[in-house]
Amino acid sequence: MTGIGDDPFVAAVKPLIDAMGGEMLAPGQAGADDVVLSWEGTDVVAVRLPQLADSLDHILAALERKQGRPLAELDRKTKQEVVRILEARGAFSVRHGVETVAGALGVSRFTVYNYLNREKES
Repeated sequence: MTGIGDDPFVAAVKPLIDAMGGEMLAPGQAGADDVVLSWEGTDVVAVRLPQLADSLDHILAALERKQGRPLAELDRKTKQEVVRILEARGAFSVRHGVETVAGALGVSRFTVYNYLNREKES
C-alpha cells in the first residue's frame, strides 16, 4: 500500500474495507477480480474482496471483539442475538455456515437451527 496510506479518501473508506475483511492495494496491483476505487477521476485504491467463507470468519471475529470474550462463553440469549445478526448478514448462505457458527458458539448445529426457527416464529 505504499503511497496510498496518507490519502484522505483511503482513510475514509478504510473502516468499511476493514469491516468486510477486504485488503487495500495500490491501484497498479489490482487483479481482474479486485475493485478499483476512484476519486475525482483518479484511481486511488484497489480493494481485494475476501472469499465468502473468509468473510464469515471475519464477521465472527468482529462479533467476538464486540462482545469482549469468546462467543462460546456467551449466555443463551446473547448467542440467539448473535445468530440473528449473522442471519441478517447472510452467514447461513455460505457453505458450512451453520457448522462454522455452531463451532464458534460452542453449540450443536441443531441448536443453531433452533435459534433460527425461534426467530422465524416470533
